[in-house]
Amino acid sequence: MADLRQPLFESEYLPNAIGRGHMLSNDRNLEERLAAAKMIASIDDQRATVLGLLVLGTRPRDFLPGAYVQFLRIGGRDLSDPIRDELAVEGSIADIVRRMEEKFVAHNLRQVDLGSQDRERRTDLYPRSALQQIVRNALMHRTYEATNAPVRVTWFDDRIEFQNPGGPFGMVTESNFGQPGVTDYRNPNLAEAMKVLEFVQRFGVGIPTARRALRDAGHPDIEFTVETEHLLATVRAVRRTTGGMK
Repeated sequence: MADLRQPLFESEYLPNAIGRGHMLSNDRNLEERLAAAKMIASIDDQRATVLGLLVLGTRPRDFLPGAYVQFLRIGGRDLSDPIRDELAVEGSIADIVRRMEEKFVAHNLRQVDLGSQDRERRTDLYPRSALQQIVRNALMHRTYEATNAPVRVTWFDDRIEFQNPGGPFGMVTESNFGQPGVTDYRNPNLAEAMKVLEFVQRFGVGIPTARRALRDAGHPDIEFTVETEHLLATVRAVRRTTGGMK
């Protein structure tokens, strides 16, 4: 339990869990509540679980070496081009989500359209909600077992690539991946915890939400490369024409 941030559990996780009707609002003590939330194995075995380390861990990578996101901003279209920004984004799931959103804000430079209107119109290069959904989906569905590979987010001038260790799981296969209504959960406890933390609103709608945001902003659909042990999602920039933004 010394490897868990207990104040974070009490100040952030527990109030959200109680607000969502979880059975944690009675007279249980802290250890009983941690066990009920699956953050420790049990009252008799108070070692942190994998879920506990991911959600509340002080240093999750000490135990789960791949539990981070490797972010790269490439100044060009190839990995051999200059690196503008690089960061290993680590910490708890909440830490990673928030720090990745800071990176998205920092690099999502705005386009200016001076076309037919009197005032300039500024739009993000990519809809932020789409990027949020994709990276949260990656953290939720990746495998944390038998690999030290991180989630990789590589931002090129013309696209963003999200690489995820772990391919399709359960009823999701290479052939039906991405089809509406087809979903399964490699990490159901983590999925529930991310819902408690309000990083997930409804299960199974992350990718459809991202696709809709991209479509509404004029982007091509997400391109998925699905393999047995690996998933690549590519989001491409809006194609430009000589008359302005397309």
